[in-house]
Amino acid sequence: MKSFRNVNGKSNGKNGTNGTNGSPAGALRQNGSLIHFNSVSKIYSTSAGEFTALKDVDLSIEQGELVSIVGKSGSGKTTLINMLTGIDRPTRGDISVSGTSVQALNEGERAIWRGKNVGIVFQFFQLLPTLTVLENVRLPMDFGGVLNQVEREQRAVELLDLVGLTEQADSLPVRLSGGQQQRAAIARALANDPPIIATDEPTGNLDSHSAEQVLTLFENLVDTGKTILMVTHDDELASRAPRIIRLSDGEIVK
Repeated sequence: MKSFRNVNGKSNGKNGTNGTNGSPAGALRQNGSLIHFNSVSKIYSTSAGEFTALKDVDLSIEQGELVSIVGKSGSGKTTLINMLTGIDRPTRGDISVSGTSVQALNEGERAIWRGKNVGIVFQFFQLLPTLTVLENVRLPMDFGGVLNQVEREQRAVELLDLVGLTEQADSLPVRLSGGQQQRAAIARALANDPPIIATDEPTGNLDSHSAEQVLTLFENLVDTGKTILMVTHDDELASRAPRIIRLSDGEIVK
């Protein structure tokens, strides 16, 4: 896997620095863990009454792990990812990422924190159809205000090279296959060099060949020190991860 410059202009690598804050990678850990869930519960109020999506979840994930999160529909997989990324807040408990209590941040602070610390990859790609692939990848850097314009363009090109899409840089997303669009979405998720990539059914709309390409890319990213959480219904895909977290009715099954 090729090295590429992070947002501080340094080369990435497993023993290098993390581009989010320029500190040593090991400094991201809190008590040995990059991510820590402490008795996290999420309860939704519905017309039929209260629904517990997560129940007293305790979970620690270290930097450089590739983790599959599996379970039936409604088991709490997406809720867990939403808690981690700050898209939603827990009803009870604490979520710490790199020593930051995510739920303690207000909405604006969480948006800024998320832009620097978490790259999100969705099942349906979520590429903006009127922007070129290169412009889609550059967009998080534009919003985050990292690097200057020339450096953003250069980093976007480097990321597209990383995912094998250099020749599609000036194409609109509609001209790309599903697998290519998902690789473009991964490049976009890496734009601000976050330590964590959170994915929700990243291969759900892909054929087996494209799914294999995406998984191989994830494995290569983990080799550079990225931490990847992958929600999936696909047991075969999940089994490729060194660690599997299985949820049932909002609880982690041992």
